[in-house]
This record gives sequence, structure tokens and C-alpha cells, in this order.
Amino acid sequence: MTRNPPIYLLEDVTHFYGDKKVLDIDHLEIPRGSITGLMGPNGSGKTTLLKILAFAMRPAAGSIYFNGRPEYPFSPGIRSRVTMVTQKPYLLKRSVFENIAYGLTIRRDSKDMIKRIQIAMNSVGLDYEGFGFRQWHELSGGEAQRVALAARLVLKPEVLLLDEPVASVDAQSAALIRKASLAARKNWGTTLVIASHDLAWLFDCSDTQISISNGTLFSTGMEIIIPGPCTSAQGQKMTKSLDDGQSIVLPPMTGSGKTAVIQTDNIHLATRFEKDNGYDNQIKGQILSMQMTGRNQRIMTTIAVSQMAFMLALGPQYSSRLHLQPGKVVFLMFKSEDILWR
Repeated sequence: MTRNPPIYLLEDVTHFYGDKKVLDIDHLEIPRGSITGLMGPNGSGKTTLLKILAFAMRPAAGSIYFNGRPEYPFSPGIRSRVTMVTQKPYLLKRSVFENIAYGLTIRRDSKDMIKRIQIAMNSVGLDYEGFGFRQWHELSGGEAQRVALAARLVLKPEVLLLDEPVASVDAQSAALIRKASLAARKNWGTTLVIASHDLAWLFDCSDTQISISNGTLFSTGMEIIIPGPCTSAQGQKMTKSLDDGQSIVLPPMTGSGKTAVIQTDNIHLATRFEKDNGYDNQIKGQILSMQMTGRNQRIMTTIAVSQMAFMLALGPQYSSRLHLQPGKVVFLMFKSEDILWR
């Protein structure tokens, strides 16, 4: 039996801005109908990757296959099948109705247009009578982002790419955008790739999580990336100095790896400093937030450590045993030998 090809296959894809390499992907597959969460710090390459997946940018090198076939930027065969919502909504200087109708008009697909636009607007919480003929400049930021999403959803795309879709909107709009985006897979089998700093949402809704740092992918999404710069003596352990006077001990840099990564499974919590317990890293931090995920009943716990944030997925019993709650001071314990250079 022939296996259906992934909706995306990327091979040896690289991209540069000037002399700086911003993307370096040996191999990436995204299954059809899946939800992929893409996470990483600002400047890590998330937006560049999404533009390439949207066929809005040609990589410097490499091959991109869509549904098993090589495809290229702005290909007529891709138009309207893949669509992207950016953090800042770009609307035409027209009414809400005309913005949402634009894609259908380009496709010369006018059948039941008004009804389809009404459905798309309702899905993002916009009343047709109240918003249909408002002009683009009469919308709040959250409303504009919902219009931008409705303009994509009305096309029933095969792929919906979301680049920080809720980063700059109000809480009500964020909730509606999340709900409408996920409904696209449920209703039409749309494949979603979502880049977001809202890690609790990504872990809750996505089938696969991918971390990206310096343009390199890490497949599980359950890593903590320790940013540079680090200092060391030749052949000895390295040190990452934090703004609050603490430091992280890392192993000597090996091979060609430039990014320090530790799996979250190798990080343990304590409520006090423990002398001579075998961990050469005991980093003091404070819990910022805790949120239960519906997918696997884990508690996504964000811990601030100086200028860094550690996101850990904890079991309810583990959290209860340590009496964890937002505002509590904890110690993150891990061994330098568990940190990898990639």
C-alpha cells in the first residue's frame, strides 16, 4: 500500500540575509491535516520558514515538495491553497466585506459569496450586519486581525500558516482567533503551522512541536535553548552569565554545534538549594504562570530566571508535592553534562 506523501517535505533548505545564514534545515516533513507548533526566540528563523512554506519566498538553496510535488514561490498551482496570517494584519483599504471577498473574487468563485462571507465572519466573532461594511480604518487591532483570518478561512485553505496570530490583540480576539483557526482542521482537514510565544497553547493544540534557534530545527519542542554568549577556557566547561549574578555551567563546545540545548526532562525542581546533590547547576527562579493543558493533563509552568524563561510540562502530582504556585521561588536543577551543543 502506497503511503500518502506529507503535505510538506523540505530537503537541504538554507537561506541567507546578506552573509548571515538564517535557516539551515536538512529535512522536515509536515503530515497532511496535522497541527505543528513552531517555537523559538525572536530572530530565530520562524517567520522566514513560514514565508518559505507559504511559497512567498524562495530559499537560497534546497527543495520544497508540496503534496509530493516540487513547488515554487507564487506558483499558480499553490495560490489560495496555502495562506498565511501575519502578526500585523495587512488589510486592503476597503470595507470588511471587500477584504474578505477579495480572495474569492480573484478565484472567480462568487457562488453563495455573501453566505460564505457571513459564515467566515461569524467564525471569528464578527457580526455581518455590524461589521460587514465598516472600513479598514474603523477597526481595532484585534478586529483587524480577525478580518484578516476570516479572509483566509473563507477560502477553506489546505494549509493555514499563523505567525504570532495573537501576539498583539486583546484577550477576546485572541480566544476567537485560536478557536477559529483550530476549527479549520476539524471542519476541512486543514494543515496548520503555528508560530507563537504562547507555549501553553501550542503544547495544548499541536500534534508536534518544533523548536528553532539560529535557523536550526529541534524536533521535539521540549528543549530549553540557552542563548549565548558563553565564556570558557580552552577545552574546559563553559559559563553563561545571567543578569542577576547567577551563571549556568555548560560542557565544552563540541563539533560544529553553536546552540546549547537541554531537554526539559533533564530539569528537576526543588524549593530550596540542596548542597552536594550532584547537580552542578542549581538556578534560582520564580514561577510566572501555571496552566493546565487539555491534551495530556500536564501543567505548563513558566519560570523566570533572570532574562530567561523556562517552560516545563509538569504532572499534577509533581506540582502538588512541591506546592507549586505562581510567585513561588524554586530552584531548577540540572547537570552540565545533559546540555548538548547542536
